[in-house]
Amino acid sequence: MNTNRTPNGLIHEKSPYLLQHAYNPVNWYPWGSAAFEKAKAEDKPIFLSIGYSTCHWCHVMAHESFEDNEVADLLNKHFISIKVDREERPDIDAIYMATCQALTGQGGWPLTIFMTPEQKPFYAGTYYPKHSRYNLPGILDLLMTVSEKWSTNKKDLLISGEEISNILKQQNVSDKKGELSKNVIEKAAQSFKQTFDPQYGGFGTAPKFPTPHNLMFLMRYYAITKDAPILQIVEKTLIQMYKGGIFDHIGYGFSRYSTDKLWLVPHFEKMLYDNALLTMTYLEAFQITGKEIYKIVAEKIMEYVTRELTNPEGGFYCAQDADSEGVEGKYYVFGSDEIISILGEEDGKYFNSYFDITSGGNFEGKSIPNLIKNADFDKINDRINKLSAKVFDYRKNRTKLHKDDKCLTSWNALMIAAFSKAYKILGDEKYYLAAKRAALFIDNKLTDLNGNLYVRYKDGETYGEGLLDDYSFYIWAQIELYEATFEINFLEKAIYLNKNLVSNFWDTESGGFYLNGQNSEQLIFRPKELYDGAIPSGNSVTAYNLIKLARLTGSTELEDLANRQLKFISGNIYDYPAGYSFYMQALIFALYPSREVVCVLKDSEDLLKIKNALSKLFVPNTVMLIKNSKIDSNANDYELKNNQTTFYVCENNACSEPFNGIENLNSRLN
Repeated sequence: MNTNRTPNGLIHEKSPYLLQHAYNPVNWYPWGSAAFEKAKAEDKPIFLSIGYSTCHWCHVMAHESFEDNEVADLLNKHFISIKVDREERPDIDAIYMATCQALTGQGGWPLTIFMTPEQKPFYAGTYYPKHSRYNLPGILDLLMTVSEKWSTNKKDLLISGEEISNILKQQNVSDKKGELSKNVIEKAAQSFKQTFDPQYGGFGTAPKFPTPHNLMFLMRYYAITKDAPILQIVEKTLIQMYKGGIFDHIGYGFSRYSTDKLWLVPHFEKMLYDNALLTMTYLEAFQITGKEIYKIVAEKIMEYVTRELTNPEGGFYCAQDADSEGVEGKYYVFGSDEIISILGEEDGKYFNSYFDITSGGNFEGKSIPNLIKNADFDKINDRINKLSAKVFDYRKNRTKLHKDDKCLTSWNALMIAAFSKAYKILGDEKYYLAAKRAALFIDNKLTDLNGNLYVRYKDGETYGEGLLDDYSFYIWAQIELYEATFEINFLEKAIYLNKNLVSNFWDTESGGFYLNGQNSEQLIFRPKELYDGAIPSGNSVTAYNLIKLARLTGSTELEDLANRQLKFISGNIYDYPAGYSFYMQALIFALYPSREVVCVLKDSEDLLKIKNALSKLFVPNTVMLIKNSKIDSNANDYELKNNQTTFYVCENNACSEPFNGIENLNSRLN
């Protein structure tokens, strides 16, 4: 094992993931012209490794192979090795993850790619151990095989790289257009019904992922159809996730996913984007059902994000690691005797019983605190809250967690949207302040003088031209800020950013939006992502933004573009519409009755009453534009009736007579 502390070519990078590998004996290069020029000059293939700093299996492969001198010697002699942080370069990751899925039928991180100096891949996989075992080739054998083939039969590898690149390019650019139909929405809903686990919630078997936008779609489907079993699916899943070990009952926040069907044993890393999307999901469930447990869970998630993932400037960090001191989950698990030593005999036994912490344990001899067997999981328990605070203080001093402390525009935008929704539904000013502060952070630190977004900020430096997700998610955040406050500057910002997005990412020939902009670094092709995976795709979010902005502004141009975008996605998803659940939210907005409400305020005092009334209503197919009769010049198009705050409601291209009274607005929207 290597003990040399000589740095490699990653030492001057800002990415926490790249810096984790800066002292490997592997002569790593960051992605860039220096690596590709060296590969061409020395006639060597490229070994590309993609991952992220809180990835458990990335750590495993690093310890087994990239810190190993024998592996490093092979890589340094026969390859040019490049490390990429997938969170900083999702455009690169999208291309080579598509390669891996096409060649192997699966994907994941660490992502391992062999490719030509022209960036064309000819072999792909994920994690490889140092030595071959079972049916899994070892990295040593793989490196020697590829090196030998490059020396003796390079022509075949070059041809293979060319063919794979051409196939990926053809698959990526689809000009299929689909008709907009409620059938695809129904098909997606039925798919979730069929795969739902009625005993433990969620869909399918282990591993189980939260995928909050699936539940957000189902709540909108329920709101439209009043299909009671759909709401039961959502509630069962939300409750079981909270009760399980995937939720950190001591320090709050959700882990990435559950390795079992009970939601008990998580993959312990905590990601900002999961917690942002889950916050929104629990808030909407509270809005629909009025059940306090969903509000409590959302508040706990936001407390976690505020405490652990918020930087001094108001932005949000990316993640916390799964591993502590090289052991997955060590930070989160306890022995029953350990708890008693912290809390004393009586309180310790009570705490252990409450969270099912046993002498035998439920995870490698230790226990993950959970509420799966606890019938009182939804009751406020002051005694447990006080004891949990003691255990939390003990835990944070027992061992440390690595934190990925870069700030990504796209993920920050998701959290801004979540805090905005929290302010809208719960009315607590602190959530608005958190959202506004983070938006100012993006405006000041992640935006250039021309209003263009960057990808990442860390240690005072920005990186990367903004990608589709950065723009689409931040537009979504601005819309949520507007709907939470009715401050017109947020809507104006959304419209401005949307113009930049369309001009920079729209595919004028085939439709849809590219992941990288027209002036971005040219890769082997411009990827175009539609699938709503761990996070919604930029194309789905853009479809949603376009339809909302069209209805908020009355713009026929935006309405037309929204229709074209919806048809583009529809033509590519019919075989498995459940995989495009965020897009389904946009499609529901387009195909089912929607309402546009214009409110002309007589004075600002009525605004608070309107916001309070709306906070209790789950009406996702409704948009409201607020005009102040004393301030807005364009409010002249709408007159006050009876010299009182007046509402104009339009539905299905027909508008009602203007009316007064917030109670009348409530009845109309319900």
